[in-house]
Amino acid sequence: MYAYYKYACQFIFLFYTGLMSMIYQMPGNLIRRLHQISTSVFTDRTKDLGVDITAPQFAALMVLSDHKAIDQATLAGMIALDRTTIGGVVERMLAKDWLTRTTSQTDRRAKVLELTAKGQTLLDQLKPIVHEMQQDILPGLSAEERDTFIRLAQKAAETGNTLSRAPLVIKVK
Repeated sequence: MYAYYKYACQFIFLFYTGLMSMIYQMPGNLIRRLHQISTSVFTDRTKDLGVDITAPQFAALMVLSDHKAIDQATLAGMIALDRTTIGGVVERMLAKDWLTRTTSQTDRRAKVLELTAKGQTLLDQLKPIVHEMQQDILPGLSAEERDTFIRLAQKAAETGNTLSRAPLVIKVK
C-alpha cells in the first residue's frame, strides 16, 4: 500500500507542476501499460498453477467451449486475432492436446476446431481463477470505478472495432 501511495504522490506532484510528459496522459500509452499489467497478472497467476497458457489461448478455450465445432477463421474473429496469429495459437494448443482440428465436411478448405476433454478440464480449472484476478488487473480502482472503466472500455472498443486490423466478429449460437 505504501508503494502505491508513494507512486500516487509522485504522479500528482509531476502532473500539477507541469513536469510530467504528455505521453503519460495519452490513451494509447495508458492502454499499452494496462495491457502490460493485464498480461503480467495473467501470466504470473497461471504459472503459479503450473499452467503454461496465454490470454489468447484462454480466450480460444472459452469460445470453443461455448461454440462447438467452429472453423479457425470464425474463432479468429470471435477473439479478435488475425489469421496469422490464430494459426500459431491453434498450433500450440494442438500440441498441448487442448483441442482437435479436422477438415470440415461441408467445406474441405475449412478446419474445424473442437475442445478435447483435457482442454475443457483446463478451462474449468482456470475460469474461477481468471475471474478472481480481474480486480487485480485494475489495481487502485473501487468496484464502482472498475464497472465504469469496463463500461467505457467496452464502448470505445465497440465503436472503434472497424479500425482494428483484426476486428471482433461475434457469432451467435
